[in-house]
Amino acid sequence: MLTALVVLPALVAVLLMGPPLVGVSIIGLCLLLGLFEFYALLGARSLQPFRTTGVLLTSLIFLEQLRPLALGASLWPFVALLLLTAALRRVGDLARTVPSSAGTFLGATYLGALGGAMAGLLLLAPAGQGGWRVLLLLGIVMISDSFAYFVGHALGRHRLAPTLSPGKTVEGALGGLLGGALGAWLLRELGLPGLPLLHALLLGVTVAAMGIVGDLFESLLKRWAGVKDSGNLFPGHGGMLDRLDSLLFGAPVLYYYFVLCS
Repeated sequence: MLTALVVLPALVAVLLMGPPLVGVSIIGLCLLLGLFEFYALLGARSLQPFRTTGVLLTSLIFLEQLRPLALGASLWPFVALLLLTAALRRVGDLARTVPSSAGTFLGATYLGALGGAMAGLLLLAPAGQGGWRVLLLLGIVMISDSFAYFVGHALGRHRLAPTLSPGKTVEGALGGLLGGALGAWLLRELGLPGLPLLHALLLGVTVAAMGIVGDLFESLLKRWAGVKDSGNLFPGHGGMLDRLDSLLFGAPVLYYYFVLCS
């Protein structure tokens, strides 16, 4: 709680008053920490991801998502080439080379592409609203999480995904959707008045729903790896990936909305 009281105001100040590239850099750093945690999950199952290649792949995918076709052509052929070249280094351990390659690529795509959509919210036109677009994502997810927690504890009866996350309930998820709509309305009123109200409410519900999916996806990874948290960066609250999971799945919803509908 104390960390949130210090970090959140500073983050809001950076997003609203700092240069967009500062916000992009902060998001990029968080993604890098999340990537190392993701590869640690693979390591918990005795896989050996190509970490250096993975960092490079993640960076390339992140940059291409941030600035599509900035180099005049897609980077994906080069991305595939790098991965295949890295896999050739371990031909002596064929039983693990293919799953390690697949895990390397999954982590790079998960953090690079979805994280790139999050950072891309800062750079879309009009540039002056970039910080508010990211705050819209944060507000929806945070208020949705709070509503899901309290509604789930008060009214929760039916398990949402007992195998992946026994504590989540259908009632809590519905509360989370309501919270997402409320969060979108609140951020619209504060800094995005040009966003139609109906659009804001629908975005809030959709981002909240994808946030729930993102949380369950990370729970799947942790169950597979046999760990409780993705890391211990935040004592008592897990790692960076635990903080990013819902944001990563919710970000593309807002990104493509503002690209296609603005």
